[in-house]
Amino acid sequence: MIEIAGLHKKFGEHVVLRGITATIARGEVVCVIGPSGSGKSTLLRCINGLEHWHAGSVRIDGVPVLPHDRSIRTVRAAVGMVFQRFNLFPHRSALENVVEGPIFVKREPRAAAEARGRALLARVGLAGREAARPEQLSGGQQQRVAIARALAMQPKVILFDEPTSALDPELVGDVLGVMRALADDGMTMLVVTHEIAFAREVADRVLFLDGGVIVEEGAARQMLGAPREPRTREFLHRVLHPI
Repeated sequence: MIEIAGLHKKFGEHVVLRGITATIARGEVVCVIGPSGSGKSTLLRCINGLEHWHAGSVRIDGVPVLPHDRSIRTVRAAVGMVFQRFNLFPHRSALENVVEGPIFVKREPRAAAEARGRALLARVGLAGREAARPEQLSGGQQQRVAIARALAMQPKVILFDEPTSALDPELVGDVLGVMRALADDGMTMLVVTHEIAFAREVADRVLFLDGGVIVEEGAARQMLGAPREPRTREFLHRVLHPI
């Protein structure tokens, strides 16, 4: 579903990605872990064509991602993205946020888009909150609206950029529960996260990024339980046993 080959990205003289090569199969859940500044979020933004890169290639379901080409609209319609800070329209209701893309990008009839939008809000546990604006919702509820919004475009893959890092700890479980259900339904997911327990339970594979390179990758339980690389072991020890 996702093919990344020799991806290089820099901001000015600062090199962020140094030849990333990876594949994500259809229906696979892959978590990306690593320290801050390791290139995780930049990698997701390149996959979705939100950032231009300097060398290498990205393909989604066989279609090349070309950030400056008109074809990028078609690619983005197939790739949902859930951001750390929700990125909801503050002046629109939960339902309006969910149906915006299908109506104005995919030109779907409003009645059909709203019917599916209501079903998606119910799917993420927000039945009855269709008219609520973001300011009337908790952080966890806003993130679930964002997930429903991504699903409304009927994507082939969803990218999650640290979807729980802006939430209070007691709200994290609700969002992770929705993501678990998506994984159970076979959604292809690439998830940047610091939730190691979630990665161990739900992911098929884990990629550990540091310094813009993939230091180690492997089956989630094996890699998180017995990593091969010293740098991976050091990172996991610090995450799992904070001072």
